Amino acid sequence: MTKLYKIFVKMRSAILVYLTHNMALPVLRLIRKPQKFPYTQNELKKMPDGSLGKDLALFLQQRDLELLPYYAKHDIKHILLQYDTTDEGEVCLQCFMLGNGHLSFPVMATVLFGFATMPEYWSSFTKAYRHGQKSIAIKSWQWFNILSQPTQLLKNKINKNEA
Repeated sequence: MTKLYKIFVKMRSAILVYLTHNMALPVLRLIRKPQKFPYTQNELKKMPDGSLGKDLALFLQQRDLELLPYYAKHDIKHILLQYDTTDEGEVCLQCFMLGNGHLSFPVMATVLFGFATMPEYWSSFTKAYRHGQKSIAIKSWQWFNILSQPTQLLKNKINKNEA
């Protein structure tokens, strides 16, 4: 990797974080008035092993992330859709959501940014989009009500149309 390319990747990553955390989230909180996440990270840790809630606590702990009360649904999707929190994973998650029928400003902005600046991941993005198309629709799921359910059962439910 050339030095210039490394600088480009670092800048692109910083821009992606800025767009999502500093622009999209505050705007969405004003527009949508999202429901505040009803659990603390300690409460999640006490949930049964294998449950989505416990897996969310582990996910955050493994990545040294804090539970953000208005961003927990996004982290839950990372777990269920199995996309990492890398730049590639973030865009893949949004490509899945687009393919799954969720059209919103953050989804479109992230997908367009990813395709414009990350050509090395285009095949991953396309695969994620197609995965979203083939999976059951999840945009209307009651995310806070499924935390006690087994994570693997929910993953299987999402992917049942792909078998």
